[in-house]
Amino acid sequence: MKPARAFAGKRYAVLGLARTGISVVDYLWNSSASVTAWDDREEARALVQDKATLRDPLELDLAKYDGVVVSPGVPINRHPIAQKAREAETPLIGDIELFAQARAELPPHKVVGITGTNGKSTTATLIHHIVKTAGIPTRLGGNIGKPILGEQELPEGGVYVLELSSFQIDLTQSLDCDVAILLNITPDHLDRYDDFEAYAASKARLFAMQSDDHVKIIAIDDEPSQAIAAGAKGAVIQISAGTCMDQSNWPALQGSHNAQNAIAAMSAARRLGIGEEAIEEALRTFPGLPHRMERVGDRNGILFVNDSKATNPTSTAPALAAYPAVHWILGGRAKADDLDACEPYFGHVRAAYTIGETADMFEQLLKPWMPVSNCGTIRKAVQIAAQAARPGETVLLSPACASFDQYRDFEERGDDFRAAVGGLS
Repeated sequence: MKPARAFAGKRYAVLGLARTGISVVDYLWNSSASVTAWDDREEARALVQDKATLRDPLELDLAKYDGVVVSPGVPINRHPIAQKAREAETPLIGDIELFAQARAELPPHKVVGITGTNGKSTTATLIHHIVKTAGIPTRLGGNIGKPILGEQELPEGGVYVLELSSFQIDLTQSLDCDVAILLNITPDHLDRYDDFEAYAASKARLFAMQSDDHVKIIAIDDEPSQAIAAGAKGAVIQISAGTCMDQSNWPALQGSHNAQNAIAAMSAARRLGIGEEAIEEALRTFPGLPHRMERVGDRNGILFVNDSKATNPTSTAPALAAYPAVHWILGGRAKADDLDACEPYFGHVRAAYTIGETADMFEQLLKPWMPVSNCGTIRKAVQIAAQAARPGETVLLSPACASFDQYRDFEERGDDFRAAVGGLS
């Protein structure tokens, strides 16, 4: 992103030097701001030592700074930096707020912001794909793992597509999206909020920052989202996953949850002035995302699907709904001690194969409903499920759990599943 005059001569403290934090330091330094940065990891600090003073912001007089920029991973509900910034009356912000403040200096453009507990990445990537298919310059960034400040600015008429987590919204005060989208709100990240209501309120702030005449697209399939839609001002478009859609020509967008994602993306595209022909072509050619109902193989008529991104029961349920005959691999580090969200689709499951820390717990929970094999590892689960499955059935990794018991992240877990499928004889 090109430097912004708005930050020249100002002082910022940056806490957290992963991808987002490093992009912030680079951007502010290029914008002629004075930067003090810190991360507990020495190797991270070394990456910015030529552009920033290295000092823990907890040791600084923050009243002398124009802002404290924290990475979304910093738990501001319990980290002392939040209280220290409040006492100094210094704004606690994130990279999205810096982007919002710099927008006036960019060529005229539009911003689409997408939030929700589940489906954000698919919907953001799909909208980006539609805009690109229509021949409009576009950039994709935010929570999807691409810091927007590290992206090249767009020419006039371009569209920035931002996936926004609640953590990023918490650190943003002035992002006025031309189109803002809420997909759903279900319990998640409750270690970062006082309660579920506070988490929902974080999502609602995306719309509170919008001008009344800017478009608000809200899926109303859960009560918190219904309440946000009812209270939103101006142009509100209500959508639902229950809308009947012909998804037969969209191979990477199967299941009712992807119908909702597609409806949201189509609604946004139309508000951007994109025609139906380009929208339909983009839906047909959308490749999908790795680890999100990703088709990784078809062996002897048996489909293998990697849905490693499903780290809670609510995000696993749509995958079970999408396939009529499933051999279900699940387990890991639990975010919940039940699978209630998945229960309506237990009839689709031919057998379950439990792995990780929850292998024993899920075995006992599922035994009354279906045959269960306690496998421990993905490699063993894939081998047993592949032998049991029949042509026309699906071997599905959709863990309903976090990955941190056995893997660095859900990507590594999905890669292991893909490798196990590739190694079948």
